[in-house]
Amino acid sequence: MVRPGSPPPLWGVAGKAGYALSCVAAALVLAISGFSYFVVRDVSSIGGSHAINSGPSIGAQNILLMGLESRTDWNGNVLPNDILNALHAGSRQGVLYQGVGGNATNTLILIHIPAGGKKAIGFSIPRDDWVTFPETYDGQTQGKIDQAYGDALAEKESQVRQQNSGMSQSQVAFQGNEAGRAATVATVESFTGVHIDHFAEINLDGFYELAKVLGGVQVCLKQPVPLDTYSGFYAKKAGYQHLNAKMALAFVRQRHGLLNGDLDRTHRQQAFLDSVMQQLRTEGVLGDLAKINSLLSVAKQYVITDSGWNLLDFATQMRSLTSGNLRFNTLPIESYITIAGQDANQVNLPYIQQLVHQTFYPVPGASGSSRPKPKTTVTISPAEAAATTVDVFNGGSTQGLAGLVSAALVKDGFTAGQISNTTTLTATQVLYGTGAANSGAKVASLFGVTATASAAVAPGHVQVNLGANAKVPGATPSASSSATALPTTGAQGGAVIAKNGIPCVD
Repeated sequence: MVRPGSPPPLWGVAGKAGYALSCVAAALVLAISGFSYFVVRDVSSIGGSHAINSGPSIGAQNILLMGLESRTDWNGNVLPNDILNALHAGSRQGVLYQGVGGNATNTLILIHIPAGGKKAIGFSIPRDDWVTFPETYDGQTQGKIDQAYGDALAEKESQVRQQNSGMSQSQVAFQGNEAGRAATVATVESFTGVHIDHFAEINLDGFYELAKVLGGVQVCLKQPVPLDTYSGFYAKKAGYQHLNAKMALAFVRQRHGLLNGDLDRTHRQQAFLDSVMQQLRTEGVLGDLAKINSLLSVAKQYVITDSGWNLLDFATQMRSLTSGNLRFNTLPIESYITIAGQDANQVNLPYIQQLVHQTFYPVPGASGSSRPKPKTTVTISPAEAAATTVDVFNGGSTQGLAGLVSAALVKDGFTAGQISNTTTLTATQVLYGTGAANSGAKVASLFGVTATASAAVAPGHVQVNLGANAKVPGATPSASSSATALPTTGAQGGAVIAKNGIPCVD
């Protein structure tokens, strides 16, 4: 103990700074996510997650924020009705007998921290993006990106119960969640093409507790919002307004009633983080020891991170980060589709990977926008197209897609070649043989990818290996199709930052 009047020891000064900076880090992982519905009673008794091999805690790094939708606690117990009712998460009866809830990651945000930590950029990943999983999870090779966690969890829990029938429910649940975390990180890495150094997993109750410690949050709405019975959110007026903890929770949960549904919800999550960062910096929270301790208490109780992530070291380089230097976007989709009986988002995987990589790792001295063009215009003569035979192989799950693509290419003047299936592929590949470089470039441009020369492809031939998210070149949704055009209200762009650091959203 330090005696009154004694000069503060070094650890005291550093500790206070560390506490303050850790709160910013805690806000970073707490404020965006908030979509799981289980209660973490004592995270310290479980310890950090060993689901991944952690990267560095100082310097450039990529962090994945996950919000898990689950109506059970860490031990696999269904939450009591009073908590479910408060969270607008259904009832125990619904969870136990009516299939309410699940273990999907309804919130996925990938953040890149450059060396120095003064700036950061993040991408929200729409939960309905259709992907090919890097491994088979519970018999599934493809699905919505938010399903990787639940599929891997279900598979692991089934295996554990079969191998050790005497294992407790809490042990089974812990191993299941570890498998879900590993699967989600691996899926996002495969989807975006970048390595993830750390992750943070958050629950709904923790989000609520954070908002209570902060005394609510300030938000800005573009228009009044009628009552959404699913989340409980409503706003009688537009503009800037203060939300208490319960309404702040409803604000980030709402997707029903929003023009662009989940895409608009990603903007709300981004806006909430901007608001919290602004509040931490301008309202004296970091100088209030009681609030600092409360924030840390919430973080310790409700946040799960990879065991190798040293948050104090991380916070040391984050002290210069402000809401103005934290920029968010939402990864683009191409259209809404129905696949395997599910409503999902069609995406251009090569474009997404190029976009993420060029945004996170821009070429030094490059001018202009870092946003890449998804397609390149390539022109070839009709005679050159007719002299090229295009072989199409389906590596996705859409039955008959190779034939449809081949027919579309024939309409473009190419000669139809072999049509068949191939092994499952994440991304579309275009290969060309001797003398078909121009035709290969033209075909590749239709899929937003780059053609590659291959000695395995016959001279004068182009080979198209369709990936999981490939679509027919030039195809537009028909009146009978379930696919619709992209949203037109800008939900996929970055949030518009207001002068006071709090963006206005729908």
